[in-house]
Amino acid sequence: MFASSALPVVLVAMLHLTLSSVATASYPDFQLLNVKQTLIGTKIPRPLQTSEHHQVSDVSETQGKWKLKLVHRDKLSSNTSATFRDHSRRFHARMQRDVKRVASLLRCLSGGGGHDGGAAYEVNDFGSDVVSGMDQGSGEYFVRIGVGSPPKSQYMVIDSGSDIVWVQCQPCNQCYRQSDPVFDPADSASYAGISCSSAVCDRIQNSGCNAGRCRYEVLYGDGSYTKGTLALETLTFGRTVVKNVAIGCGHINRGMFIGAAGLLGLGGGSLSLVGQLGGQTGGAFSYCLVSRGSDASGSLEFGRGAMPVGAAWVPLLRNPRAPSFYYVGLSGLGVGGIRVPVSEDIFQLTELGYGGVVMDTGTAVSRFPTLAYKALRDAFIAQTANLPRISTVSIFDTCYNLSDFVTIRVPTVSFYFSGGPILTLPASNFLIPVDDVGTFCLAFASSTSGLSIIGNIQQEGIQISFDGANGFVGFGPNVC
Repeated sequence: MFASSALPVVLVAMLHLTLSSVATASYPDFQLLNVKQTLIGTKIPRPLQTSEHHQVSDVSETQGKWKLKLVHRDKLSSNTSATFRDHSRRFHARMQRDVKRVASLLRCLSGGGGHDGGAAYEVNDFGSDVVSGMDQGSGEYFVRIGVGSPPKSQYMVIDSGSDIVWVQCQPCNQCYRQSDPVFDPADSASYAGISCSSAVCDRIQNSGCNAGRCRYEVLYGDGSYTKGTLALETLTFGRTVVKNVAIGCGHINRGMFIGAAGLLGLGGGSLSLVGQLGGQTGGAFSYCLVSRGSDASGSLEFGRGAMPVGAAWVPLLRNPRAPSFYYVGLSGLGVGGIRVPVSEDIFQLTELGYGGVVMDTGTAVSRFPTLAYKALRDAFIAQTANLPRISTVSIFDTCYNLSDFVTIRVPTVSFYFSGGPILTLPASNFLIPVDDVGTFCLAFASSTSGLSIIGNIQQEGIQISFDGANGFVGFGPNVC
């Protein structure tokens, strides 16, 4: 874990810098990483017991906002089999999901294409590629909400890159295993199927019609899918009740979505939860992703009241080719307080919608175009020559054997955002353990395309706020 006394200092000091103040170099060039404490964190957290699930449903509500608890997938008892109690296996499984997730994002931006399963790869079903919770890597963080009337509590995956809310539904012709009983719309007084002539149905590119009801079908790049009926339903967040939310009621679902009942899309499109809430929340939401291995809970907040004072605000960029994704302007990267030698152009979103930098909760490891990644990596290697290197692990090519160390000194890694703000990451957000014996790797990877992605490992422990109405994303000032 990053030294607790230093983390707030780094964030507060860094998030308020502007380009005019960069020359003062008031931020630390190096940080301390407690290797032994970090390895303790690789032990799987105690899973939630049946009696504790209601605590996750707790929602604190104050004027102008409502706040839900976020839980890491490792806390769900259904995901704590003996196989995944080993940190190395969990890490490799996470990286496999991550590779598929990134491939899905790239296919969405390229307009689709075939895959090995032979079925057509459908994208843009709800304005973007709707990505499955577990199989595509977005299933790292869960929130608990009520579905229907009376509300049935369900774990839902949050995904900032998707524009749909969907749950598994009875009758379930084909369903995967989830933590709670599968939702039965017959038991809900508020469930209402959407007609084929509805304007909502018209928004779905490959919708169908069955007995006058709107059908949806979403296929994924690996052959996973969800199929069912589009409906209006009531969702409950603590004491906050939201009526007439368009959701997918999936009767045929295939894939490794194990644990969650479905997906809570938080993307920028009109059918995401954020888009549907509209004026109720002013397009504003904020989240704090709890660090891996922590017993603490993260948070997801909706409403204008969730927008923090003192955050470092960066303009959101719109890409008409991918309206669901949250793009930000990035001008450069830094290691040890020194900007690496890459042109700002490498991070730019072109007029044709290529390249750019996406903030994504569903991708774990941040990706940068090859030239930018190599410059970052080489600068980091040059400033860690005293640490023993080892061979490649999974998608990581810069790894170290830290088994004989208690605490190490590592150079800072910083994101230079367009307009001035600089985010310097906690050491635990870029040098991570890949096993439980002391192998650590630099948690960045190269992108095979021009797209850059800021993933959830780099976002952990930092308050991230989206002000969609005004077009900004904020970093900090709080940590979690």
